[in-house]
Amino acid sequence: MNNLLIIIPAYNEGKNLIDLLKKIKSENASWSIIIVDDSENFETNKLIDNYKEERVYYTKRNLKMGRGNAVRFGFEYSIKNKFDYILEMDADFSHNPAEIKLLLNKLISNKYDLVIGSRYLKDSKIIGWPIKRRIFSKLSNFYAKFLFGFELTDYTNGFRVYNASAINELIKHPIENNGFMYLTESCVILKKKNYKIFEQATIFINRKKGSSSLRLPEILRSFIGIIKLKLKKL
Repeated sequence: MNNLLIIIPAYNEGKNLIDLLKKIKSENASWSIIIVDDSENFETNKLIDNYKEERVYYTKRNLKMGRGNAVRFGFEYSIKNKFDYILEMDADFSHNPAEIKLLLNKLISNKYDLVIGSRYLKDSKIIGWPIKRRIFSKLSNFYAKFLFGFELTDYTNGFRVYNASAINELIKHPIENNGFMYLTESCVILKKKNYKIFEQATIFINRKKGSSSLRLPEILRSFIGIIKLKLKKL
């Protein structure tokens, strides 16, 4: 269970990220973490240089290539380094590190291939999210469910854990969505290939520091990418 890699895409997160690393390590110091930093500045780079902790790996790419692309980088790293379990989460504390063990235990004990922390189950909660983001999230999930018809409540939350078999499957397929819609893309691929997916209730808390990097052009590109995925034979 300790052979876990946590992938954290980072874009101008700064101290948020350091606080998150400390919290994750307080949950289990043996977990490995890879930060994929696409920031335009070197603030995160400097903070990481001063943060001395084992099993924390950092790469700076100097170009905003998208959340999905950053996660895909982490997937490839996990395969090269033979991790059994791979978890992705945001850098802004919207995903609670205390829930990592819950998702991981659910995956292992039930032999699932992917466990998603869903914001839209009966026992889930969303705290402090602006109404525009709630509407957009609901529309994104409605859109995905309409196109693909899978019984998932949350295609787009980036708090989820995979086993190595699922990751090996995903990296066989060229990425269509470099942005946040890669979350939907990965669900669709695994569902179509008959991997076992489970959703676990989660508490999602809107960021308290910084601002979201999600912008309209990325949203439009992502929706187009999902249509391409619908038309693509897997």
